[in-house]
Amino acid sequence: EISLGLVGSEMCIRDRNRKERFDIMRKLYTAIGHFCRRGRGDITYPYVNVNGQEYVLDMQEMTLWVLLNWRILSAEQLEIQYGKRSKESGLAFQRSLSDCMSRLVQRGLVMEGGGETDADALYDLLSNLYIIPLTESPFLRVLSFIRLVFKGVPVSLAQRILKRDRRDDAEKRIMRLSRQTLLSTAELIRCAELQITDLPTEESVLDALYSDEFTTSDNLSELVRYSHFRNQILASVANLYLRQQIIFERI
Repeated sequence: EISLGLVGSEMCIRDRNRKERFDIMRKLYTAIGHFCRRGRGDITYPYVNVNGQEYVLDMQEMTLWVLLNWRILSAEQLEIQYGKRSKESGLAFQRSLSDCMSRLVQRGLVMEGGGETDADALYDLLSNLYIIPLTESPFLRVLSFIRLVFKGVPVSLAQRILKRDRRDDAEKRIMRLSRQTLLSTAELIRCAELQITDLPTEESVLDALYSDEFTTSDNLSELVRYSHFRNQILASVANLYLRQQIIFERI
């Protein structure tokens, strides 16, 4: 059996030997897409961009989306964070939390994953999501550092904020492959199984991952569900996301 835990901002997946089953379905949530603003000067409005499509959210929806952006939360954790944010803002929302969440899930702005264990729920959540690496420009990092210092942020704190992300070998492979072509978490697991380190073209993806007669993009997530590499890739993808190195998209 598999269990999932959080260690600081890092996600850890570990094996458990006891044969315990859960009667309650575990559920995990995260946000899809990235936050944007449109307009000029003081006249702007926020929206969420998902695969090139703009979605305008009301205040309650945006509150929930921001809470889930670069986070993976259980229903209980989300309810606690939502209660704190609502109390801090002083806003009284008309819809219930469950109704608002249902609308976000239906619109494809929030993804929900479920399973008997947290690890199963995490796989259900991430397996069919596509990985979008965030660019790392040395020029932008230096410019951001200068701006922080001019705004009065101590140099030592600015250096910590802009510290280059440290990645293990698995995370480096995921970032390298995801920069070459659009890949889902399930496809990254298959890449690990086949020891694929380079996918320069769309044709190479088809040749490497879908070369047999029965593997398709529709059934791949089921084929690799119990892969030996599943937990390693899940943890790496989740940790890159929690460290704000990637975002998730749906196709």
